[in-house]
Amino acid sequence: MESSSSPAEPRALAEEVHRFFADHDWPTAPYEEPPSLQMMYQGDCGRWGCLALIREEEQQLIVYSVCPAGAPQERRTQMGEFVTRANSRLSMGNFEMGYETGEVRFKTALDLGGHPISQALINQLVFGNVLLMDRYLPGIMAVLYGDVSPVDAIAQIEG
Repeated sequence: MESSSSPAEPRALAEEVHRFFADHDWPTAPYEEPPSLQMMYQGDCGRWGCLALIREEEQQLIVYSVCPAGAPQERRTQMGEFVTRANSRLSMGNFEMGYETGEVRFKTALDLGGHPISQALINQLVFGNVLLMDRYLPGIMAVLYGDVSPVDAIAQIEG
């Protein structure tokens, strides 16, 4: 008899993730080492690239929304403050910024811990990710290019 805490069968995670995007008619392409995927998302506030990193052995799924514009060197301190202020209000996922590259992205992750994956879990992870990026994108752009302070940008988002 198989234990309920045993890991999901190999490849099950990747198969379910591929099925999720296919069922939503969301075109994907392989990214670096398969079975990771890259795709585009069009939100109300912009269009950006996304990554779904599938770690079969670890039974983890990590989704990134990558901001369409990186932080210029002279705005990275302000963007770092924005990211920190935004993260203090978020319960699901977090913003990251590479200080060397200026890349700003939002990350959500799921560690299955040996439990089976479901389409509902993938849906929550993926759509939670892109909807939060869409919500915060105007604030990111205002800090990067509109000379808006991180405090004011967060206040506008949180309304």
